[in-house]
Amino acid sequence: MAFKRLNILVVDDNAAMRGLVRTVLTAFGCEMIFEASTAQHCVEVLRAKAIDIIVLDWKMKPVDGISLVKLLRNPNKSPNPYVPIIMLTAYAELSKVREARDAGVTEFMAKPFSADALYRRIQSIVNRPRPFVRTKVFFGPDRRRLAKPDYEGPERRDDEVQSA
Repeated sequence: MAFKRLNILVVDDNAAMRGLVRTVLTAFGCEMIFEASTAQHCVEVLRAKAIDIIVLDWKMKPVDGISLVKLLRNPNKSPNPYVPIIMLTAYAELSKVREARDAGVTEFMAKPFSADALYRRIQSIVNRPRPFVRTKVFFGPDRRRLAKPDYEGPERRDDEVQSA
């Protein structure tokens, strides 16, 4: 994979964590790494640069990562509502993973993280991009990952319908 062509934005209010993520991304061959320490700065960078992936912390001030994801997924307020977002957080309990997914996060990673785990998340985003879904209450990457061949319900995706 050509990591050097990716524009990645690391958003975390902790400078040391931004530096750690930057170091790992540089080791992958990334050359265009941008940093933001606040939600406002993140939006400013998105307006100025064509960002391919955001790596975002949950616990930030004054605006937390989940609130930022919701803002970024709002087509009326976001410079790029389709940008893939990797949530990198110390919150690892299932309820937090679900909350992040339901806010529109593309991938989820718990701290402490491994370089291999970040590499796999980026590869997944690039090699198997998830389609976006718009409903009355959600806009973001398709939250369904498991294909259930026996599901026959009305909300079945067209690409899962099996021909007889």
